[in-house]
Amino acid sequence: MLPTIGSKELVAWLPTLLGVRPGDVVVIPSVCYPTYEVGARLAGATVVRADSLTAVGPSSRVRLVWVNSPSNPTGQVLPAAHLRKVVAWARERGAVVASDECYLSLGWEDSPLSVLSPEVCGGSYEGVLAVHSLSKRSNLAGYRAGLIAGDPAIVGDLLAVRKHAGMIVPAPVQAAMIAALTDEAHVDAQRSRYAARRDVLRTALTRAGFALSHSAAGLYLWATRDEDCWSTVDWLAQRGILVAPGSFYGPAGNRHVRVALTATDERVAAAAERLA
Repeated sequence: MLPTIGSKELVAWLPTLLGVRPGDVVVIPSVCYPTYEVGARLAGATVVRADSLTAVGPSSRVRLVWVNSPSNPTGQVLPAAHLRKVVAWARERGAVVASDECYLSLGWEDSPLSVLSPEVCGGSYEGVLAVHSLSKRSNLAGYRAGLIAGDPAIVGDLLAVRKHAGMIVPAPVQAAMIAALTDEAHVDAQRSRYAARRDVLRTALTRAGFALSHSAAGLYLWATRDEDCWSTVDWLAQRGILVAPGSFYGPAGNRHVRVALTATDERVAAAAERLA
């Protein structure tokens, strides 16, 4: 296990730190956090989205496979069987699986599972990494507090490189992480707060004619009016409601918008009133 300066810098620099180079392939989810692609491009790698895996031939040098469950932006939870297949597929090719699990504690209809679970990795951490952040579960976004865990050989190599690159988490931040990771009461309080906001927004969006896709976990509702996402963004903006266009997260998201549960209770209630 290795502390990181939040999870975003790790996502951006992991391909480079793993030795990914031009000509190598990095696989990312079909709809996902943009930094997966940015990190692969910083390393000069070829980016392939999961819905285009048929383009990855047996001779392709797949070096890294990203998975994200629960997903940002969709809230989708990948079942154990799917994650097992991803791990097996990557191991056959000598690739590393990096699982972004920043929303793992925020399951609603579905119960998210870590890639480090024996049900997924078969009891072996070989070639498997889990990425975590305290920004969501513990509201420590400004502290830049994250961690990576998994394959001891890979984590050891990352430690050796990162300390020379100055990617060192200050001791006070590590102390804050220890305090947060050894207390579950505040996590339960956070879950209750987000669950209440989720119920308000989900009801309001549905009554306003939106359909929700996935959205079974995490901090977001993946909503659609079955139109171009920018038309939906404009419609909501006219009502003083700010959302993220789905196209930010990949071409497959161009008919959805991401609605966050992170505004204050008062702002969430105001948004619901405007939708009504």
